[in-house]
Amino acid sequence: MTSREIREAFLSFFKSKSHQIVPSAPVVVKNDPTLMFTNAGMNQFKDLFLGEAVAKYPRVADTQRCLRVSGKHNDLEEVGIDTYHHTLFEMLGNWSFGDYFKKEAIAWAWELLTEVYKLDKDRLYVTIFEGDDSEGLERDNEAFDFWKAFVAEDRILLGNKKDNFWEMGETGPCGPCSEIHFDMRPDAERAEISGAQLVNADDPQVIEIWNLVFMQFNRLKNGNLEPLPAKHVDTGMGFERLVRAIQGKTSNYDTDVFQPIIQFISDKSGIAYGADEKTDIAMRVLSDHIRAVSFAIADGQLPSNNKAGYVIRRILRRAVRYAYTFLNFKSPFIHELVPLLAKQFEGVFDELVQQQSFVQKVVLEEEVSFLRTLTTGIQRFENYATDHKEVDGDFAFELFDTYGFPIDLTELLSREQGLTVDMEGFQKALQQQKERSRAATAIDTGDWVVVNEDDDTTFVGYDFLEATTQIIKYRKVKAKGKEQYQLVLSVTPFYAEGGGQVGDTGVLIAEDNSKTFITDTKKENGLIIHFVNELPGSLEGDFQAQVNKTKRLDTENNHSATHLMHAALKLVLGDHVNQKGSLVSPDILRFDVSHFAKITADELKQVEDIVNVKVRENIPLKEERDVPFQEAIDSGVTALFGEKYGDYVRVITFDDDFSKELCGGTHVKATGQIGFFKIISESAVAAGVRRIEAITGSKAASVIREHFELVDKMKELLNNPKDFMTSMEKMIDENSELKKAIENHIREKSLAMKQELESKVEQVDGVNFLSTVVDLPNADAVKTLAYAIKGSMENVFVVLGANIDGKPSLTVTISDNLAKERGWNAGAIVKDLAKDIQGGGGGQPFFATAGGKLSEGLPQAIARAKDFLK
Repeated sequence: MTSREIREAFLSFFKSKSHQIVPSAPVVVKNDPTLMFTNAGMNQFKDLFLGEAVAKYPRVADTQRCLRVSGKHNDLEEVGIDTYHHTLFEMLGNWSFGDYFKKEAIAWAWELLTEVYKLDKDRLYVTIFEGDDSEGLERDNEAFDFWKAFVAEDRILLGNKKDNFWEMGETGPCGPCSEIHFDMRPDAERAEISGAQLVNADDPQVIEIWNLVFMQFNRLKNGNLEPLPAKHVDTGMGFERLVRAIQGKTSNYDTDVFQPIIQFISDKSGIAYGADEKTDIAMRVLSDHIRAVSFAIADGQLPSNNKAGYVIRRILRRAVRYAYTFLNFKSPFIHELVPLLAKQFEGVFDELVQQQSFVQKVVLEEEVSFLRTLTTGIQRFENYATDHKEVDGDFAFELFDTYGFPIDLTELLSREQGLTVDMEGFQKALQQQKERSRAATAIDTGDWVVVNEDDDTTFVGYDFLEATTQIIKYRKVKAKGKEQYQLVLSVTPFYAEGGGQVGDTGVLIAEDNSKTFITDTKKENGLIIHFVNELPGSLEGDFQAQVNKTKRLDTENNHSATHLMHAALKLVLGDHVNQKGSLVSPDILRFDVSHFAKITADELKQVEDIVNVKVRENIPLKEERDVPFQEAIDSGVTALFGEKYGDYVRVITFDDDFSKELCGGTHVKATGQIGFFKIISESAVAAGVRRIEAITGSKAASVIREHFELVDKMKELLNNPKDFMTSMEKMIDENSELKKAIENHIREKSLAMKQELESKVEQVDGVNFLSTVVDLPNADAVKTLAYAIKGSMENVFVVLGANIDGKPSLTVTISDNLAKERGWNAGAIVKDLAKDIQGGGGGQPFFATAGGKLSEGLPQAIARAKDFLK
């Protein structure tokens, strides 16, 4: 079977078992502060397991693209080294939400593997939870009994809590699990050693392919377990490992999942796959990493220098390093793999097919940028190596963190120079960085305390800014040393942060008129959470929930203006323009769009004019709720890549022929409310992505007023001329002429000073030596003087000190022949002399400068200069 047939067989099988086949969620996670990336098939169903939403279907199945490169699930450093770890992988899964349980899950797993996929039953082993006395958890005899119907008892193995008790996190749903392992070893090896001895023993040929999780407990903050109100099934089967088992390969990379890309790399590099371990690893790394990078970009995560963007950039740079170091690709190559990958996933994950050109361009720009950084890093290493016998751990970490060098590349370069690497110091620095990162993002969350049994929150914020409500539950949270509380309300008018729009703030008013201020509103796994710094005096009774009206209306102005601008950009720049990110706050709107050129001033003016025409037309909002997703798409609505849409969506329209988008945010009732739209900046934010910032309403009016006031003040300074622009141009021209005259005067003064200083030159051991303080107003004048003296005589060693704008400076120039013959280095000399003025500097062997803070030390530095002649 091909990999495509294997995937289709899985989905068809569970469809025949009354499962709803659902699409993969984006690999980039939104509305979940505990995750950056989807790392398991169950992520998109967390709210169902947590009891924070009602399942639309009791049984579902899918293939989910997952990324494991951060946090606890981090396989990055193993990728390419072994045969079965990946950054991005597919997870085939089937779920039951309070419907079937262990019996059906086990029976169907066995049926699929042995009757549909025809896997050899003699190579299959299963594990069950052996129990844990410390928590009073018994052995999972129920699973054992169900497995006995299919598997001999000596193939049903007991697993400990680490391997066979699955937990979502430190708190939350959990339960025993049953793993299915497959022994891929040759018959001779199997006859010698039983596969039962190698299960969960890290043998590369005896691997887990499917995990059946039986969720029946909830882990509380205090560590205790309580039964869940309903029992669920959550299974995950690694697609790449399954394909390997069915196709009878010894490595995931030998299957048709990876081989087309590996063979393409092999052809382009001229190196045969299988010829050398190092080049094989490099090809595996490239074939894996391009998948992670491409799908992350397609799902809306661009490479950057922080958070999820940094992770994606690191993966791509790891691939570039391997291509550069081991496959001799000195120019960009990895972007050429994107079309091949898009073709492979056509009909499976069409997000990549639809954005192939954009993804490819982003990867290319990142490659070009990093290859420059890589070259700089190698030069940095070579300069360091000339003065050291060992590579310090901190320096190795600097290469890793700043220049993207893997430690093995640093070791390789070190060996070539005959150096060793302080690995202990490197690991210490790496660990410290990880601890800093964990500390910066750590969130300590308490258990929910239930106040009212009502579990459902009704959101009324599209229609009302005030509502009568009750507190359902609350919990304490601690992040970055700050304690807060989170409230869940039965009815809320507060919009939770999402779709780029910031969360509402406001107030809860109790029956005794006491107030509790809501500082933010967010959504976590489908649950609307209200942040407060302290709890109300009483949690019982009715409250009036009131949204900050001014902030909400200003935010709505910017959100609706964003929709109008998106439509205008498509008209001006073309249909290729798509939203790649946004921020909608009360003060500003920020909009990132896919476009591979600077948006010109004229284009921005056109966009501005189009939007303001639509504002003046006062187009009424057309809002449609609960529209079937496919119906909305068929109507021509704009949908965003990387968003997870449900079966029913909300459509926001301002003129059917102009702006029609899927959106969950809040909007103006008519465009006239926006008042005025003004673009204030345009810039590059990433490869192929431009960022536009704009303002509306009262903020725009305020900025326009400030500009008029500024112009009025400038006119006053020019005595209110009739023709303001002509007067400004005349003043600028006069200023320019005066600057030139001053520069010429300084240059003449500098050259005149040259003759005076030449008379002070000393002859020391065949060297024309001069060390003195000069009175010149800027560094360029000092440089001109130094070069003039150097050019007028041979064998020059000159040190000039100066006080420029109240700060001391030093300039050292040495004739080229002296620098070479005597090994003198102006950069090293000026660095040493700068100690006297509490400064630092550097430069080339024949010319260098330094600045400092202590003018009183200048005479001592000038006096010490002569010591270097020795």
